[in-house]
Amino acid sequence: MTQLTNKVAAITGAASGIGRALAVNLARRGCSVALADVDQEGLAETARGIEAEPVQVTTHVVDVAQRDQVYQFADDVASRHGKVNLIVNNAGVGISDSLEDVSDDDLGWILGINLWGVIWGSKAFLPHLKRQDEGHIVNVSSVHGLFTNPGVGPYCTTKFAVKGFTLALCQELKETGVRVSCVHPGGIKTNIARNSRFRKSFDPEVSQEEAIQNFEQRIARTSPDKAARIILRGVERNRKRILVGPDAYLLDWYTRLAPGTWQKLMSGDWPVLTVLLLSPLLCISLASSLFGRGES
Repeated sequence: MTQLTNKVAAITGAASGIGRALAVNLARRGCSVALADVDQEGLAETARGIEAEPVQVTTHVVDVAQRDQVYQFADDVASRHGKVNLIVNNAGVGISDSLEDVSDDDLGWILGINLWGVIWGSKAFLPHLKRQDEGHIVNVSSVHGLFTNPGVGPYCTTKFAVKGFTLALCQELKETGVRVSCVHPGGIKTNIARNSRFRKSFDPEVSQEEAIQNFEQRIARTSPDKAARIILRGVERNRKRILVGPDAYLLDWYTRLAPGTWQKLMSGDWPVLTVLLLSPLLCISLASSLFGRGES
């Protein structure tokens, strides 16, 4: 999709974070937006933030874990806007727990939002996208769709599944006018850590608040606005895979160059070797960020 002006985009998880930033940046590009989330007040705030833009804005209270609501959302967007050109399946949640101990309720919750929400969002909007000269599906995975970390196994499970689903969908749609992108954000300054279900940390001495502060102060380095701009640049260039943030480049490079050792690194087994391995890769990732490249 080479340009977004006069297009219609649907965004899930639009009440805050990357979803809100995408809505703002799309509206600035002259793209009408349909905003979906379970947070009605957050949706209203997002809509108020772009009401000065000369585009159509609609809000939709949608639980992406409910199939019927997602399909109704797709039909409502097509009806109210007259068409749909872009769907961004962005809604996501997190859980801090081990795969051994995670409850069926928690597992069902995160699978419903992070995975089924993406699957249903893609399938529900696809018929509408195919009616246009060009359409685009953007599914948001994570750097945790590139590597795993102990203690967030349920989250990693969903994000690896999103990557697999999206890559296969991209292959299947290559002869159509619908392009597909998989997004891998690194640490983004959003409320995902505070909104996650915290059962326990991999390190039993780390409390929930300490884990949140560690994420917000040491990991979340990229703003939602910058993340949105990187994603939309990737859409305009029809990129199949979009990396967001220097840390995403770093971890992508490391899992490619050291596929047999990265799990030990992420488990904290090799502190000295970690520094030696990451130093050159960090330079590469920072250079990519400085030159403005966010996609591959």
